[in-house]
Amino acid sequence: MFDQAVAAVEGALAAGATYADARTVVTRHQRLDAADGHISRITEDEKAGVGVRALIGSSWGFFAVNDFEQARAAGERAAAIAAASARVPGQALRLADVPVVEASYATPVDVDPFSVAVSEKGDLLVELTAEMMAGKGISRTSGKLEFWDTNKWFVSSQGHRISQHIVESGGGMDALAIGEAESQVRSYPQSFGQYETGGYEVIGRWNLPGHASRVAEEAAALLSADRCPSAVTDVILEGSQLALQIHESVGHAIELDRILGWEAAFAGTSFLDLAQLGTLRYGSQLMNIQADATIPGALATFGFDDEGTPAQRVPIVSEGIWVGVLSGRDTASIAGLPPGGMVRADGFARIPMVRMTNVGLEPGPHSLEEIIADTREGILMETNRSWSIDDRRLNFQFGCEIGWEIKDGRIGRMLKNPTYTGITPRFWGSLDRLAGGDELIHWGTPNCGKGQPAQVGHTGHSAAPARFHDVRVGVLG
Repeated sequence: MFDQAVAAVEGALAAGATYADARTVVTRHQRLDAADGHISRITEDEKAGVGVRALIGSSWGFFAVNDFEQARAAGERAAAIAAASARVPGQALRLADVPVVEASYATPVDVDPFSVAVSEKGDLLVELTAEMMAGKGISRTSGKLEFWDTNKWFVSSQGHRISQHIVESGGGMDALAIGEAESQVRSYPQSFGQYETGGYEVIGRWNLPGHASRVAEEAAALLSADRCPSAVTDVILEGSQLALQIHESVGHAIELDRILGWEAAFAGTSFLDLAQLGTLRYGSQLMNIQADATIPGALATFGFDDEGTPAQRVPIVSEGIWVGVLSGRDTASIAGLPPGGMVRADGFARIPMVRMTNVGLEPGPHSLEEIIADTREGILMETNRSWSIDDRRLNFQFGCEIGWEIKDGRIGRMLKNPTYTGITPRFWGSLDRLAGGDELIHWGTPNCGKGQPAQVGHTGHSAAPARFHDVRVGVLG
């Protein structure tokens, strides 16, 4: 399968490209959905093709085909697009150096998810949704399982020859309760499911049947729960909500293409200025963020990114100080930084761009139990329900599915519609307690949007429960 990528690169070089790379990609995707104790949808598809980038002067050109016989022609078209774009005056792009290798990588898999019978997967979803539906006051239930099997062959004009086999698995469930004037939902493991690299064993680790009745009971109980008060108080975020907080207020803000002004789709650019790298205080001393594409089992783990840079661990925030970015070979060269191996594409038909890897918060010395016991007054919030953030990744507002009042170190009444708001550096500066140990989870986000035309990225976020002091809550009433 290297042959098609080689032909595409050769076509681009013959047409005038100074550099070219190409990816032959074959992706198989399967999804099963169930609702209210019945299978509602089963889909499976396979996509294959070649995507090629060509660099001329200041500009990239990209073209993709699903006909392997047209691979060389795709390279020629990519070079023509680059040449046309380069007619606009601009400084010639230089790519930061990376090792030129011939290598391979494969996701460790115990059980091939595509070898498991569809009937077995369907039976699990029917069981889950039926059990939740049996709960008193439940109006609708849903569950899903989803799997990807992706083979990639990468070739560059510099001599790279890299093959990778990435397997991803995940799923989740939720229960909806509808009252007279509102609806409430509870989800597990998080609001859009949990996803990891690995095989069908990922599904078993999350013990979905063991949480079905609790999810339904909490959804129904929320209808009669007290509303989250409007106040300034301490907020404890459980891990999956903190993971989304990291994603939105750190992950996107540190994308170097946004910082440079190259990218503004899906909530804009970034408040960060490269001149502040190494000096800007992003948060408290407990805040240590890493972008690590080497974490076993995390969703954004791979061997090499889509321009041949090795997966690596890059410090992003160290004891509260901003020290790193998410970059590719071109953006890193402009910024004078080493490339971080963070360029990926959504399939063969999209141009590779800067994407989050596993951007996570290093663990702290406490446990959730200790954090609660140490809190005189506050709210524990779990599982994301909504989010909003401005186009510089500064001002944000999040809503969660459920909250719990904390008084004098003890969990009290259930609260519905909990929300909180903040300004990114100020919020992270209020981080004063952080859990770790077994409570650190590598949460997976399978639905990160970026780019035009749109691309869906798979990202990871390591997080454990954490406390933030003096946070505005209940702003939605």
